[in-house]
Amino acid sequence: MNREAERLLVSILAVGAIAALFLLRAFDDNRLTSWQWVFAGTNPTRLYVLAAAGVGLANLLARFTLPARSPAVLFLLACAAAASFWGEPEVIVDAARYFAEAKYLEVHGLGRFLTEWGRELPAWTDLPLVPLLYGLLFRLFGEYRICVQALTTLLFAGSVVLTHGVGKALWHDEVGFMAGALLLAIPYLLTQVPGMLVDIPTMFFLSLAVFTVIRALRHGGTGRILLASLAVSLTCFTKYSSWLMLSVLPVAAMVYRRAGAPRPLRTASAIGLFAGSLVSAAVLVRRDVWSEQLALLVGYQAPGLRRWGESLASTFLFQVHPFLTIAALLSVWLAVRRRDPKYAIVAWPVLLLLVLQVRRTRYWIPAFPMLALMGAYGLQAIRTGELRRLVVGCAVASSLVVAGYGYLPFLRSTSAMNLKKAGEYLDSIDEKRVEVFTLPQDSDVNPAVSVPILDLFTAKELVYGDNGAARSSKGRSADSALRFTWDYKSPGYYAAGGTEGGSAVVVISGDAGQVLPEHVANRLKGHRLVAVFAADEGVFRHRTLVSVYRAAAAMPRRTPHHPGLAHIPRRSRRESSPAVRRCRTDA
Repeated sequence: MNREAERLLVSILAVGAIAALFLLRAFDDNRLTSWQWVFAGTNPTRLYVLAAAGVGLANLLARFTLPARSPAVLFLLACAAAASFWGEPEVIVDAARYFAEAKYLEVHGLGRFLTEWGRELPAWTDLPLVPLLYGLLFRLFGEYRICVQALTTLLFAGSVVLTHGVGKALWHDEVGFMAGALLLAIPYLLTQVPGMLVDIPTMFFLSLAVFTVIRALRHGGTGRILLASLAVSLTCFTKYSSWLMLSVLPVAAMVYRRAGAPRPLRTASAIGLFAGSLVSAAVLVRRDVWSEQLALLVGYQAPGLRRWGESLASTFLFQVHPFLTIAALLSVWLAVRRRDPKYAIVAWPVLLLLVLQVRRTRYWIPAFPMLALMGAYGLQAIRTGELRRLVVGCAVASSLVVAGYGYLPFLRSTSAMNLKKAGEYLDSIDEKRVEVFTLPQDSDVNPAVSVPILDLFTAKELVYGDNGAARSSKGRSADSALRFTWDYKSPGYYAAGGTEGGSAVVVISGDAGQVLPEHVANRLKGHRLVAVFAADEGVFRHRTLVSVYRAAAAMPRRTPHHPGLAHIPRRSRRESSPAVRRCRTDA
């Protein structure tokens, strides 16, 4: 087959893959960006045209060799792709925990944050590093969401560059470049970058640990050993699941011992000793907190992984581009054929998650760089560099189209967007303080967690006192994925201003026209409804519809125009059904 025929075949397969996934979208059971929700009611013609245009651009770029400064190109491309998602709301309710923890540091300072972690400051199963970083940003630059998004975007782009570095260190520059680029062929991953979560930072620190350990094993040196030890220690304080994936480091030591590296076991032992000492010191100081968290992980989180799962087909065909998945499978055959021991380093975290039957796309995020490295390695079976670049380009271009045309508009249509728009509206009015009420709803989520998410989007001082929201028994069940929302306690700084706020009042409800409890109706006497944010994608049971009231005496004669004054239709183009309404957001 000549080159033109090969390029044509890859291009047809790339567009055909998008068409096939669209037709088979009912099989995608992802809890956040299922194709059956994302593309419900849409005309596929535009999707196909955009995918074809992306594939055409990939054909043009594939004719050029890799740039001399490929890591810089990857970094800029990753930043641009991630920044395009900054306008999405905080859809995953876990963000409420991390915001509350970060704001605690902002309000009380670093010393008290470290002292009260897991005591006055509830920690659930969270580790302190990522909320600490968010809190330091708030304390230094102010409580702005863009600070968090800038950090997570830099960490995402840093993960792309580190993936390049690992591939180059294990094999050569082309494998590293393609692996870094293939991280952009995971459309689900782009939706997670702007969120105030811990998964993207965990991915960065795990990639940093693997990269620095490999360099230390290859070259030795006290400085490299100390740097690797610090990276491993930081990774241990991001998320408990990273502890399992750090088991790749002994694998790396054995691989480099076989490869004849100078004193790899001594280097690995030194890294383990220094990192273990740092982590052990922190654990011993707060052993009561750590033991409680580990008990919760073993008794609740671990068994729950099987109940809260998504199919592997959803993760590796819909949320990961099929080209990447096929290339990763091909890499197994290629590594066995070449008898390449270095392959074990990148395959280990992926194999570990498969053996443990982790079937939730979000929990795969820290291992995605290793999956990308497997894919880049598998593409070496293709004989020409141009064709390899074309496969990567088609996968990246198609994924960016799916994420930008499908995922982003869908997420912006969710009811979580109401909190973002309401926060922006509150910043446009004169009142300094705003009192918030949450109404009960038929959901597994405690309505109180909507308050810190609203707080993330506004500079106003919020006053809230867990004021009358019904305590559902659903979310409190032992096997609920959202049980943490019911263990959440409203922080004291929301009650610091007293029981009443200023003349502005916000009511967060689950249904339009929901009957107000008596105490809320009494509080709203003399107030006028000035803005309603009632977007509803018709998918998730947990909804956040926001109404803003202002005291009539405090309002100007002519209310200034603001986008929030226009009532947003409750139903979007994605009409709900009882079957769909049983689905929930990714918890």
